[in-house]
Amino acid sequence: MTRPKDLDPSSNPRALLGCELRHARERAGLSQEALGAPLFVSGSFIGQLESGTRRMHMEYAVYFDEKLGTEGFFTRNCGALAKSKYPDHFAEAAEAEASATAIRHYLPLLIPGLLQTPAYAAELFRTYRPMATDDEIKELVATRMDRACLIDHPTTPVLWVVLDEAALQRPVGGPATMAEALRHVADLARRRRVILQVLPFSAGAHAGMGGSLKIMEFADAPPLCFLEGLDTGRLTDDPATVARHNMTFSLLQALGHTPQRSLAVIESMAHDYAHEEQP
Repeated sequence: MTRPKDLDPSSNPRALLGCELRHARERAGLSQEALGAPLFVSGSFIGQLESGTRRMHMEYAVYFDEKLGTEGFFTRNCGALAKSKYPDHFAEAAEAEASATAIRHYLPLLIPGLLQTPAYAAELFRTYRPMATDDEIKELVATRMDRACLIDHPTTPVLWVVLDEAALQRPVGGPATMAEALRHVADLARRRRVILQVLPFSAGAHAGMGGSLKIMEFADAPPLCFLEGLDTGRLTDDPATVARHNMTFSLLQALGHTPQRSLAVIESMAHDYAHEEQP
């Protein structure tokens, strides 16, 4: 058997590592289900590793090397992949987000990261990390803006955001920062880079009050659901869980303003912030 070459971690590493996993599994004559069973993961999870949708963790890499006879290949290259510019609880979700064909996102209190301006993001990072230096804040903002570049693609992903009115009312960074942030969101909606709905306070109680929700769909892998809290996050492909949160998002859509009405609300609030007296 030809020994696979070590991967260059800078060259789409998850996809390359997944491709090698598929080749090694097929050489061993194993199905995705058979390879995943001893790890207590589904065949679809193995498929997501092979497609590069999910990150390979070290315990899986060690098992693959032992089971598939790949002489430490996955262990060595998985170590290089473990480094991420994102927080541990969010790294795998951010990497999956970059290959998604559709993203549906609800946040109760903030403008989502993909839609933020540098000034808005910087204010959040200063709040989250009050002891960080200016250079550290700049690096965090740059990473977030790099991530947001994925919505510059003309067709993918299809991004549908339900934005709670609380995110519009909370003056992150003050009136000028909020005016700029809301104008940016409105511009993305007008350029059809995001389908946007505002969930008004008048909707009362709703299915998303427990926290944020992100559902991602892929061309060659099952959908993933990401649930995030304070420095915590959980990514799951469990069909029942994904189906339940698909229903949650549908209920939020039903309660939200239409995209046209939502755009008018956001532009009106941007105008109001712009004309507030500055401190």
